[in-house]
Amino acid sequence: MIKIKDIPINDRPIERLINNGVHVLSNEELLSILIKTGTKEESVKQLANRVLIEAGDIKSLKEITYEKLIKIKGIGPTKACIILSSIELSKRMNKTIENINKIKINNSNIVFDYFKDLIGEEKQEYFYCLYLDINKRIIKNKMLFKGTLNHSLVHPREIFKEAYLVGAVSIICIHNHPSGLVNPSRQDIELTNNLKQVGKVLGIGIDDHIIVGQNNYYSFFENNEM
Repeated sequence: MIKIKDIPINDRPIERLINNGVHVLSNEELLSILIKTGTKEESVKQLANRVLIEAGDIKSLKEITYEKLIKIKGIGPTKACIILSSIELSKRMNKTIENINKIKINNSNIVFDYFKDLIGEEKQEYFYCLYLDINKRIIKNKMLFKGTLNHSLVHPREIFKEAYLVGAVSIICIHNHPSGLVNPSRQDIELTNNLKQVGKVLGIGIDDHIIVGQNNYYSFFENNEM
């Protein structure tokens, strides 16, 4: 078994990070720094590699659970909590979209770039609205509804109530499809048409309704349905 102390100093994960930058480290090395120590049978890098194997791949690591982690020999409660805390911190950083405020929305891809990390891979539906001023700049973004795996219960009154509160001139609606398929469902089409009709009566336009998947999106506006 190769232990960290047996590895030349300049080849150890922490030293490599300090000397060369965090971007040069492998997934195994990054995880090794979190785990800190191995076991009598294997080094910390070998243990880190087993965690990655258990997860399936680095992308799936974010879905690993406490129960799965502590079943891995060498990963006790403390190490499991460190790993899970790091994963959760990463998720929260990705979900920080306050910097989208004040951005001028002149194409749907701008919206997708922000929301793909926020809701693109979620296992249930989330419904957001961007509230825009007369210059198409974002006044506020707000998550209004959180649904089940298959649907969201979206109430137009809540959508337009918020628009009046912030003085919005128009709205962009965004929601995700947990399936990853972004073609609009019958319910999506009905909801969009309903919101357009209500918006005309209230004098608040619906500029777009964007369905977000993991790697792509569907824009009602881009498909000439607005």
